[in-house]
Amino acid sequence: MAEETFDLVVIGAGPGGYVAAIRAAQLGMKVAMVEKRATLGGTCLNVGCIPSKALLQSSHLFEEAGHDLAQHGIVLAPPKLDFAQLMKRKNEVVEATTKGVAFLFRKNKIAIFQGTGRIDAAGKVSVLGDDGAVKSALAAGNILIATGSEVTPLPGVTIDEKRIVSSTGALELAEVPKHLVVVGAGIIGLELGSVWRRLGADVTVIEFLDRISPGVDDEITRHFQRALAKQGLKFRLGAKVTRAEASDAGVTLTVEPAKGGPAETVRADIVLVAIGRRPCVAGLGLDAVGVKMTERGRIAVDAHFRTSVPGIHAIGDAIDGPMLAHKASEDGIACVETIAGQKGHVNWDLVPSIIYTQPEVAWVGRTEEQLKTAGVAYKVGKYPFTADPRSRANGTTEGFVKVLADKASDKVLGVHIIGAEAGTMIAEAGIAMEFSASAEDIGRVCHAHPTVNEAMKEAALAAWDKPIHL
Repeated sequence: MAEETFDLVVIGAGPGGYVAAIRAAQLGMKVAMVEKRATLGGTCLNVGCIPSKALLQSSHLFEEAGHDLAQHGIVLAPPKLDFAQLMKRKNEVVEATTKGVAFLFRKNKIAIFQGTGRIDAAGKVSVLGDDGAVKSALAAGNILIATGSEVTPLPGVTIDEKRIVSSTGALELAEVPKHLVVVGAGIIGLELGSVWRRLGADVTVIEFLDRISPGVDDEITRHFQRALAKQGLKFRLGAKVTRAEASDAGVTLTVEPAKGGPAETVRADIVLVAIGRRPCVAGLGLDAVGVKMTERGRIAVDAHFRTSVPGIHAIGDAIDGPMLAHKASEDGIACVETIAGQKGHVNWDLVPSIIYTQPEVAWVGRTEEQLKTAGVAYKVGKYPFTADPRSRANGTTEGFVKVLADKASDKVLGVHIIGAEAGTMIAEAGIAMEFSASAEDIGRVCHAHPTVNEAMKEAALAAWDKPIHL
């Protein structure tokens, strides 16, 4: 078999890998992409971020039509759900997005090899077919592992993607379930639980911890849970699922208190397992070539994304840092720029996170709890959307903006938002913090009126001195 030679071989065409490949091609490299899916974009574009956001938007509009438009003087008959059209639109959004990436690959002359990548040695990659046979042999000066992550299994529970589903199966349900049980109250579980609750399902969320949304600022979390509960989501916290039995009639779960106690039975039509994700690194041949791993099962890299084997690099969910698509993309750009002799860099401490429910939750930087643990003296500025004129006009006054700043220097240390446009607003905070802005800096920037972003200005003013409109 003839060996094809490239400057860079990327394994995995998710948001980390495909962005890295495009940037490398822009920098003049001859690039090959190895991807096992028939379409580019990885989990995010195919069965993750993009289809879930399409369903979140559609279900949000359905909820608005049924409950929220009357306040604006728009009176409708109870809306009828065209479930087939809703799912068709979701699929069209995915198709358009993945085709867009394929166009960019053609534009940048990136070679695509469909199959599973295996690293045989530094600079050597085999592309395997479904039968395990070698389809192509590639050589490159550099190899980039961007294989992403996969669903973390739950002991005692077998995912069949029919009755017991992962996030992938939850995006492909044939109908709205009567009762959906979500195991795990993290980002994925809350987002998909919200989708199906809006569309008519009874939703129960079972979480091992005594709180939802781990990692989110405690005050935000308390407000968030109250908001979701008002929407109809039911929560069972401090509980663990130890067994699940699926049948044609549904699923029977065995649920126990996390701290010990008698078990009980919970029945559901569909169960969504969403307890987290783990790096997808099996089958890459890492042991054979000597790539070192961390204690958490991720690929160990240095500050420039280099593994223990020269010429082999890794990014995204396969390494440490937040398991987020945008973090993977930034990793990929920084990695290939460094390979090209430039100075790529990613500040993992300022990677924004978003939960795309309604209200949205978004944050960047540290929480109050993290600052207290670190012994940092800080001050807090908050501003509610009930006081924001544009939010009042929009009828979206749930939530608030919270700015945390260093007590001595006024440098912004964290920004936390719960509200209708939190995911968009958090970008301003990220930019400000990347340039070491103070709360006063944000508060003195002229924000257009009336906009929802004025709440960011007022919260910053509250942290620095005093808000004007509160």
